[in-house]
Amino acid sequence: MAPSYPQHAVVTDINDQRSVMLKKIGNTAIRMHHRASCHCGAVILEIHLPDGVPSPHRCDCSFCKRKGAIVAAVAWADLKVIRGKSALSRYQFGKHVAEHYFCKNCGTYTHHRRSTNPEEFGFNIGCLEGVNPFDLNDVPVADGGVWNSL
Repeated sequence: MAPSYPQHAVVTDINDQRSVMLKKIGNTAIRMHHRASCHCGAVILEIHLPDGVPSPHRCDCSFCKRKGAIVAAVAWADLKVIRGKSALSRYQFGKHVAEHYFCKNCGTYTHHRRSTNPEEFGFNIGCLEGVNPFDLNDVPVADGGVWNSL
């Protein structure tokens, strides 16, 4: 069964998850340059999202199952740490390709360099300013089994 998307989603092909762009999550409009932060505010990101949030999903790899975040990915150049680089801690596992970043102070997962495409960053949708990730229903789950070996 294909996931259902809210009315404000732009879906050009339901079978190609990369074509899904969310312009709004709950009551929050997604801005072209949307800010994201950790819980304590020590880390602030600016994410370039000119077309909305691309393809929100969960991952079922051994690490993401424990993390539980809903993520989306952007090109490396579209995510900038504008405050708190020194407050970030990095975690790697497996072949040490992916880099998962967390705030050293509050422990919030903010973003990661992807193992399947190191030129992209995944980001935690729950960190986006004004966004409640529980406003997303039927979030697709990516098969993370392949990532466990990367």
